[in-house]
Amino acid sequence: MRLAAITAIDIQVMVWIYRYTQHKQCRRIIYLSRTGDGHLYLLIGIVLWLFEPQYGKTFLYTALMAYALEIPVYLMLKKMFKRARPADLLQNFKAHITPSDKFSLPSGHTAAAFLMAYMLSYYYPAVMPIAYLWACGIGVSRILLGVHYPTDVILGASLGTLIGIMSLNGL
Repeated sequence: MRLAAITAIDIQVMVWIYRYTQHKQCRRIIYLSRTGDGHLYLLIGIVLWLFEPQYGKTFLYTALMAYALEIPVYLMLKKMFKRARPADLLQNFKAHITPSDKFSLPSGHTAAAFLMAYMLSYYYPAVMPIAYLWACGIGVSRILLGVHYPTDVILGASLGTLIGIMSLNGL
């Protein structure tokens, strides 16, 4: 399948998903999306470091190392792909929020959320369902808010998971 055909399908799916929020306030979706801004990750790491003696310190250090790798890779990919955001590409389209940067591929919120979900699941397997449900929610929220296409979210989830694997397995 050609890239143009994939892009056309990606746009159709994004518009189809976005229509569920098109004329709504989206406060809960915006709140969910904001939990992926990064503050929560630091809070989780510090709380675990302070109150969870078995893995808390290791979790925090490993997570800091993982994000120190994820952020530059994410930024490099954004600059490499230079994919326009939906509001910049589509006529008569308005996102619910103003994105933090110009380009959409990959979704940084989704990458960071899946990295955190992977890390939490590795050290605390009992929270795996909640962690991945939350990470998926962040990814879907980025489409519902009109700032990302589905492939942005898929690549973000893949990137976060890959960085998590690499960070925890020393690859």
